[in-house]
Amino acid sequence: MTIFTVTDPWSGTVVAEFPEDSDEQVLDAIAAAHAAYETWRTFNVADRALILRDVARLHQERRDQLAATMSREMGKAFDEALSEVDFSVDIYAYYADNAADFLADEPVPILRGEGNAIIRKHPMGVLLGIMPWNYPVYQVARFAGPNLAAGNAVLLKHALQCPQSAEALQAIFVDAGLPAGAYVNLFASNVQIESVIADPRVTGVSLTGSERAGSAVAEIAGRHLKKVVLELGGSDPFIVLGASDLEATVDAAVTARMENSGQACNAAKRMIVHENLYDRFLALFTERLIAITPAPLSSVAAAEKLELQVANAVSSGARLAASRGRSGAQFPSAVLTEVTRDNAVYSEELFGPVAMVFRARDEAEAVRLANDTPYGLGAYVFTDDPEQAQRVADRIDAGMVFINGVGMEGVELPFGGVKRSGFGRELGRLGIDEFVNKKLIRTVR
Repeated sequence: MTIFTVTDPWSGTVVAEFPEDSDEQVLDAIAAAHAAYETWRTFNVADRALILRDVARLHQERRDQLAATMSREMGKAFDEALSEVDFSVDIYAYYADNAADFLADEPVPILRGEGNAIIRKHPMGVLLGIMPWNYPVYQVARFAGPNLAAGNAVLLKHALQCPQSAEALQAIFVDAGLPAGAYVNLFASNVQIESVIADPRVTGVSLTGSERAGSAVAEIAGRHLKKVVLELGGSDPFIVLGASDLEATVDAAVTARMENSGQACNAAKRMIVHENLYDRFLALFTERLIAITPAPLSSVAAAEKLELQVANAVSSGARLAASRGRSGAQFPSAVLTEVTRDNAVYSEELFGPVAMVFRARDEAEAVRLANDTPYGLGAYVFTDDPEQAQRVADRIDAGMVFINGVGMEGVELPFGGVKRSGFGRELGRLGIDEFVNKKLIRTVR
């Protein structure tokens, strides 16, 4: 039996354990969600928006509780956890405010014949969300906010180590007045999740997680012809081609690497610096990064995995700068240089406070290095030349490019990647379009 376990990464102690749902409970959850969908879909958009506003309000009222739970379950620094709750509040409010416009009928100009045509958006049904541990509240908001606004019902499987966050979020939806079953938390095993995806009452799946998990879920969903959105790993490049204020650029690079102790899919993980700036950048960046003592990683296992990746990188020729060694789930911030293409870590995602720094001879080599990865989630470009910034952004193989700034994500901006970082988009207008039936209605008279 799968056990959903809360192990505090700060102390290493087991705080709570939750058994998995029985097969009967999983089937009951699907049935409840399907029944709720038949009711929820009939609500007009304005009424659904009222409930989402209450969801946002309850997140705000319970932000300290939610933040403390996240910190206890996966080690998130408390101030970062509070910011995560605040961003989630904004997501629910955004879709409450904009769903009516996003879901409005779209006229289609007719080229031949009489009459008119429109695209009308209808919900698809019951959706399964499979969420990770690194952002226990925000990831749910990113999935549930737009899809509930559209009239879908949601089954939510959280990560094994975040059951208390899962329960706290379900309580919020219940207390906000969502129809019973329209949002149901599942403590389900991987075997049970396969049966959920196969169930004909479930119409789509959204997963945020590892490449391995994404491949497995996409394969199962494909066999059953289910729509899938995948937001997977990333090894985002941070390209520095020019910097009139190098210190500010270094600070931005450190910030981009260290969010959530480096455990963010869209964190900047590979610093690619023009050779004219490389030596100064590396000295400043290394000094500032390794001076930081991050919050613990999500688990001892996560820290051990990262430790092994770094050790293998060094044994293959990379150089390591770090101020200390690993202690339990505590992993030191560190910098790897002289990473060659034949080093396994060159193509890996380092999920923690470790950065790789590369030297680029010119713009062309910087772009080549940036794209020489199996991932394609996001990228950062820093330069004083606006034309160069746009030119480079156009050549980057990624779902998102941020120029001369970090932390610029927003509820209105689509989030997602290409290549092995997944497909589909969340947030913004595009986020509500993923799981709706865009029905054509053609009328002659």
